[in-house]
Amino acid sequence: MHMMTVKQWGVWAVLLWPCLLTMSIPLDCKEEQGSLSRCLSISQEKLLDRVIQHAELIYRVSEESCSMFEEMFVPFPLRLQRNQAGYACITKALPIPSSKSEIQQISDKWLLHSVLMLVQSWIEPLVYLQTTLDRYDDAPDMLLNKTKWVSEKLISLEQGVVVLIKKMLDEGTLTTTNSEQGIFQYDVQPEMLESVMRDYTLLSCFKKDAHKMETFLKLLKCRQTDKYNCA
Repeated sequence: MHMMTVKQWGVWAVLLWPCLLTMSIPLDCKEEQGSLSRCLSISQEKLLDRVIQHAELIYRVSEESCSMFEEMFVPFPLRLQRNQAGYACITKALPIPSSKSEIQQISDKWLLHSVLMLVQSWIEPLVYLQTTLDRYDDAPDMLLNKTKWVSEKLISLEQGVVVLIKKMLDEGTLTTTNSEQGIFQYDVQPEMLESVMRDYTLLSCFKKDAHKMETFLKLLKCRQTDKYNCA
């Protein structure tokens, strides 16, 4: 299997990164006073489009980050181990639909709340991930920058989904405490291999959940325009 070098990653990432930044439409909903009035003034349709675009970019960058980390730090024999016991995703216990039939049957309300639960569950772990990646001697700046960018965009996505819930469902937000059940021991420094596998699991699980967020939001968009033909 061809292993991409740090130099090759750097050339490829430098070419792509500015494109992602210029394609991204701002989704900062909060005013200085802390209210979400910026997004409240946007139409529901345009806000949903912006939220979807944010979710698409978050998934794309998470995919790139996971691949970069895998190529650089995870020996090939260990790449299958993240699916074994002890490396379960932190959102596994959430009541999130997983099969296609389940997803098709849930309401618009539960689609939105599922996205919000996933977003809120990952805010703290991604902050932790930034901290632990800083300890890698050979971690390229591009990987660190991508992780920081995703973490910031996730907060913007949370704000947008909160406003969508208010606009579409006319109700308050759903608060979760799922991050408290996390797998992290912040005061314990794991051995290097264990740290690599834990971070690899985080990146892999976040990539999977980011794809779910994108899928749920696109299904919601489809239901707004073509309710009876959404696959």
